[in-house]
Amino acid sequence: MDYKIIETKERVLADNDAAAERTRAAMKKSGTLLVNLMGSPGAGKTSALLQLIRLLGGRYKIGVMEADVDSDVDAKTVSEAGAKAIQLHTGGLCHMDADMTARGLDALEGENLDVIFLENVGNLVCPAEFEVGADLRMMILSVPEGDDKPLKYPLMFTVSDVMLVNKIDTAPIFDFDLAKASERARSLNGKIEIFPVSARTGEGFEAPAEFLARKIDERRRGE
Repeated sequence: MDYKIIETKERVLADNDAAAERTRAAMKKSGTLLVNLMGSPGAGKTSALLQLIRLLGGRYKIGVMEADVDSDVDAKTVSEAGAKAIQLHTGGLCHMDADMTARGLDALEGENLDVIFLENVGNLVCPAEFEVGADLRMMILSVPEGDDKPLKYPLMFTVSDVMLVNKIDTAPIFDFDLAKASERARSLNGKIEIFPVSARTGEGFEAPAEFLARKIDERRRGE
């Protein structure tokens, strides 16, 4: 009996990529930088975001979309830090996609914002597979996760533009080798920017904040 095989994932990804390009074009037109922040649960995404808001908030208007399966804890936290925030519930999905992000941007009403952070669902797999229309993909590797994570989750490190190595103050405790982690990440992506930081102490955040400031200024100039 004859039958057809239809590869549905390819179609889903193609449709998602097209939606992501529309979002990327809209962000460029509005002069707003969209940053997709990814990482494992407990890696310190929200804590790192608070440090970046602290350093960038006096110079730029910041918006945050907090994606999670449930709860509004993170949106409340960043809102109290001075950023315009909304909470996005994914209904059990392990990642954001381009359409969900576009709807979140509409709800955020971010026309007058300089930079918008999407804090993606905590996961090192699914968020790496789905484009959301971001101009910059930033991921967090926390020290307790181990310096071998680039070997175990290569796609996340391949697609990311920036890697924050968080909880660097605990490296001696967990026998974490920053040089090895950096080498492994760069073997997958030679252009990735790597910043060791501690969201607990604030150590090292000046460098990624200035990196982001340059990207925001470039976007405001229409570059």
